[in-house]
Amino acid sequence: MTLDLKKDKRIRIIIGHYGSGKTEFAVNYALALKKEMPKVALCDLDIVNPYFRSREKASLLETDGITVISGAFGHQTNLDLPMLSPSILAPLQDDESQVILDVGGDAVGARVLARYTAYFKPGEYDMFCVINAYREQTQDLMGVISHIKNIEDTVGVKVTGLINNTHLLRETSAEDVMKGQALAVEVSKKLNIPIRYVSTLEKVTHQLPSDIEGDVFAIKMIMREDWM
Repeated sequence: MTLDLKKDKRIRIIIGHYGSGKTEFAVNYALALKKEMPKVALCDLDIVNPYFRSREKASLLETDGITVISGAFGHQTNLDLPMLSPSILAPLQDDESQVILDVGGDAVGARVLARYTAYFKPGEYDMFCVINAYREQTQDLMGVISHIKNIEDTVGVKVTGLINNTHLLRETSAEDVMKGQALAVEVSKKLNIPIRYVSTLEKVTHQLPSDIEGDVFAIKMIMREDWM
C-alpha cells in the first residue's frame, strides 16, 4: 500500500503518552514525508522527557534534507533546559513548509503548544494521538479518553486522528497490533475521531487484515539502537 501523507494538514501535531512510540512515529513520518514534499521541518517540543527525543536523530534527519528544530541551545541532548527555539516560528509561518511537532507525553508537556495556538486553525492542522495499548495509562478506553481530554483542555486544540502504535519493540506481533486496534476502534467510536494510521514494523504489516481501519504505516526502529 502506498501512503499519501500529503492529504494530512500542513501542520501535524504528534502527541502520545510516554513509551507510546510517539517520537519513533514522528521521525519515521518525517522521513516518509520528505520523499513527497520538498520542505519538511520536525520540531522537537518535548521539554519534559530527557530520553528518546527526536533531536537525538538530528544528524540523520538533516542529512535527508529535513529541518530539525529543538531547544534554544540546539540539539545538545546533555542540556535539559525547558527553552524552545524561536526558530520554530519560521516553518509555522511558511505556507510552503510541512511541519511536524513532536510534543511531550502528557498535559504538562503539551503546555508548550499553547503559545502557538494561533497557527492551529480548524481545518489547517492535524493533531494525531499515538495509542499504545501496552502502556499503563492508555491500556483501556477511559485511560485514552482521559489522556486526550487532558491535552485538548490544556492546549485548546482538538485531536483529529488516532494512531495505533501498540508494540513490544522488536518482539511486536500482528496479535499485539490487533489488540491495540480493538482499543483504537473503541476510542474512535466513542469520540468520533478517525483512525488515521496503524503503525508497526514492516515485517508485521504483511500479517495485518487488508480491511484494517486506518492506513498501515511501516516503520523502522530508528530511535533505539540495535542493542536496546
